[in-house]
Amino acid sequence: MVTRFAIGDIEVDVVLKEIKNIHLSVYPPTGRVRISAPSYMNIDSLRLYAISRLGWIKKQQRKLLAQERETPREYLNRESHYLWGKRYLLKIVERDAPPFVDLQHSSILLHIRPDATQEKKQLVLDEWYRQLLKAAIPDLILSWEKKIGVRVNEFGVRKMKTRWGTCNPEARRIWVNLELAKKPQECLEYIVVHEMVHILERHHNERFIALMDNVMSKWRSLRDDLNRLPVKHEKWGY
Repeated sequence: MVTRFAIGDIEVDVVLKEIKNIHLSVYPPTGRVRISAPSYMNIDSLRLYAISRLGWIKKQQRKLLAQERETPREYLNRESHYLWGKRYLLKIVERDAPPFVDLQHSSILLHIRPDATQEKKQLVLDEWYRQLLKAAIPDLILSWEKKIGVRVNEFGVRKMKTRWGTCNPEARRIWVNLELAKKPQECLEYIVVHEMVHILERHHNERFIALMDNVMSKWRSLRDDLNRLPVKHEKWGY
């Protein structure tokens, strides 16, 4: 059950559940605010907590509202699509055969049946991006395991609306966002390293920052580069 209160013109959604710590999030694209909190906490305490973080909340909202967004994709000829940070023009090749995707100079060629819907075209392109990420990630993990001092048991690629990556430290499993196939490869490397470091430290605290500084000195600039890039046009929820 979601409870809501307001701080001035900022509405805050509250979800109480069986967790140990408070989690404050500001969600794209409009900066919706949500607090997940232990079930024993009361609304007055959470209101005070939100007020104490008001400066941070407003800062995150400003960043989200200022971030450039891609126009919606219609999967038409000569539409712009991206791979590893480089712009390509989409070329639709209609053929009565199983679909596939390949690159040709500055074009992404989508071989697809003539009656394919927009949704089918998106699915085929998404699967192509997924396979490219799955091919790139193992080498990154292998090259960073010794540097960081961790072992990754499993990785995966999936669509994520609010994160570039996530980690399950106990299972030593990391996931990366499908959208990273469209960003420069060094951004993918940064996210892989970021999630691998979470195996050592779950939270974004001083220890996590020190570990990142130790293994990847330019991580802040990579983070900023990634956050400046246009994000997918969609309404992100929780």
